[in-house]
Amino acid sequence: MQVADIQSWTDVALRMGLATVVGILVGINREMHHKPIGMRTLGLVAVGSCMLVLSVLQYAQLHNASSSDAASRVVQGLVAGLGFLGAGVIMRSNDQQHVYGLTTAAAIVVVAALGIACALALWPILLCGFAASVFLLVVCDPLERRLQSWIDRRPPE
Repeated sequence: MQVADIQSWTDVALRMGLATVVGILVGINREMHHKPIGMRTLGLVAVGSCMLVLSVLQYAQLHNASSSDAASRVVQGLVAGLGFLGAGVIMRSNDQQHVYGLTTAAAIVVVAALGIACALALWPILLCGFAASVFLLVVCDPLERRLQSWIDRRPPE
């Protein structure tokens, strides 16, 4: 895996700044839907993921070590740790028939991945991933509601 070198303070600030912005933008959607995780939390998840990967890359760069193996291990640890954060937002209704928070839990993982893409300067992955996320959260939400409404109105077979 070819990883972009960390060149300067400006480069680090750009990567972490973009990670923060994409986390906040996804978080705005969660805030608008009154979900337990919003702008600040998802911004922190994205910047934290970015910071962890950038730290490994910087360390490897300073010590002439392999950055791809270390970055891979950090990403694996992030994904495992995010499972706990995601599990905290998933709830089951009192009647045990409905589960809530799955989209928010998925948003946590996506925002972390966006932060990782920022850290690794994988700009096409960042832009395409962010666009897909916004499409799924903003455009597909009303479509999903209409489809569910149509399904609920259909007579039983």
